[in-house]
Amino acid sequence: MDPDGAPRNLDYLSHLARDSARFVEVLAQAPAGTRVPTCPDWDADDLLSHLGQVQWFWGTILGRQLTTNAEVEALLRPKRPDNRDELVALFGRTNRELQQNLAKTSPDTPAWTWSEEQTAGFIGRRQAHEALIHRLDAELTTGQRTAMDADLSTDGVDEVLSFMGSGTQPGGRFIPYDSKTIRIQATDTHRSWLVTLGQLSGTKGERAQDVEPGMQVVAAGGRRSDGSQPAAATMSGAAADLDCLLWHRPTVGQVGRTGDPLTLHLLDEIISRDQS
Repeated sequence: MDPDGAPRNLDYLSHLARDSARFVEVLAQAPAGTRVPTCPDWDADDLLSHLGQVQWFWGTILGRQLTTNAEVEALLRPKRPDNRDELVALFGRTNRELQQNLAKTSPDTPAWTWSEEQTAGFIGRRQAHEALIHRLDAELTTGQRTAMDADLSTDGVDEVLSFMGSGTQPGGRFIPYDSKTIRIQATDTHRSWLVTLGQLSGTKGERAQDVEPGMQVVAAGGRRSDGSQPAAATMSGAAADLDCLLWHRPTVGQVGRTGDPLTLHLLDEIISRDQS
């Protein structure tokens, strides 16, 4: 850990490998048609197909060294298999290819992403967290929930706060609300984020009148980094519970909420919109 409590040198590839293995191990035990409680429109096979498609997509971008929208839009996704055994086999192949392509690609290598950060490193980090959250979905589907890694969960909170409610279109802008700040605290890893809530313009197109609530991280780090800065509200809990809350997954422990009710309501609105 860094002195301020932030995770250091996380091995995203190892986390991706472990959580992907656990994901497919658990789903293989789910009877056909078993519903996924955290993704109610899906059954177990839908969840298995979804993560397989996601990992194929990003593994292909890395493997083919794609860097432009046109190249990505030209990709032809593989057909979904008709049965569980073939789904498991396809997931195994796409997962291996993603891991292999990440392992042989430097994190600073240019790569297409939907983010402002156009690097292989962004893909590796994002896919570690994608596997973590969907591993949890698989475990909740079969009633076999296990603990989430605290450091990876802390990084997950940091990652989702960095893009949740902050993506304007070119020419768009963020206008902060007056005195609408919230401190989010991971009580077990002693990491905190101070975010300000506001309004995004140009979020759905080029028209300036397209506006919706958004937020930006003002400060992040350990308790010494932002503790002196005031906040209208506070949300605190274990890192895994905060990560689950931000991704609309059930928590294990309580997440405390104190301070200005309107600020907390606005945060709920942003979370609901971005992670629905």
